[in-house]
Amino acid sequence: MNPKEELLGKIASRSARVGIIGLGYVGLPLALVFEEAGFPVLGFDVDPKKPEALHRGESYIKHIGPDRVAAAFTHGRIAATTDFARLAECDAILICVPTPLGKHREPDISYIQTTAEAIAAVARPGQLVVLESTTYPGTTREEILPRLEAVGLKCGETVFVAFSPEREDPGNPSFHTRNIPKVVGGYDAQSLALAAACYEIAIDNVVQVSSCEAAEAAKILENTYRCVNIAMVNELK
Repeated sequence: MNPKEELLGKIASRSARVGIIGLGYVGLPLALVFEEAGFPVLGFDVDPKKPEALHRGESYIKHIGPDRVAAAFTHGRIAATTDFARLAECDAILICVPTPLGKHREPDISYIQTTAEAIAAVARPGQLVVLESTTYPGTTREEILPRLEAVGLKCGETVFVAFSPEREDPGNPSFHTRNIPKVVGGYDAQSLALAAACYEIAIDNVVQVSSCEAAEAAKILENTYRCVNIAMVNELK
């Protein structure tokens, strides 16, 4: 069985281990949604206080109640760690690290770069890597892919790469991680099929687009539209 078919089978049976890198306001709810869908989940964060709190059943995010965290970690399907070597255990790796703006209002992608290097250090055939962090079109192709290829993996054959922008609305009682439509763009057709299959089990509506760049551009367009609307209302005020 080739890597794609093997991974597709794991996703369909919900035996694929999903790794979530970055357990903040994007990564934690995503990890909980995948756990609640029946997947084994392993969360990663550089801050040791976060895994420690989660394993105690505590939430450090206002709109996520401790009861939900405690229930998830009681099932035994989910764990959190600071040991990035354990990325080797994951079949699907979703990157939810921050991209803060620098002094010239440009995105700081250093967290994406160090995360990509950590993945490449333990990457193996048959893994799906999806970037969710907000960034400019071309980041997935320019920053994630070369690091995986440098260790001998070939996208579309032994490793699969996609971009799916985070679309959180923290505290909104009507729209949350599971029911906000999920845009997914793959580096190639095989990567898109695997990423869509993975998200479709945990997310109600998955929207497939033509490429990583199309998905990256969609997020930039959404953020720009929001910023323009906010700026206009502030001007009117």
